[in-house]
Amino acid sequence: MGTAEPNLEKFFEEKKRVRNPLVPIGALLTAGVLTAGLISFKQGNSHLGQVLMRARVVAQGATVALMVGTAYYYGDNPWRST
Repeated sequence: MGTAEPNLEKFFEEKKRVRNPLVPIGALLTAGVLTAGLISFKQGNSHLGQVLMRARVVAQGATVALMVGTAYYYGDNPWRST
């Protein structure tokens, strides 16, 4: 393989990777509520299962919002002029 030209290195800068500590908690919460909802449906309690499934959607949406917000905050802003 060839070597990279020195003037192209500015395009491939090393980006710092930052993880939001709340994202794994949200993922575990989503999995737990999903499991509880499926168990509730299996046992025949459809009302509780529906409530848990709605809670799963809320927890999943919050987790995705955390991930997107963290990526936007620590990532490059596409609207900022350099």
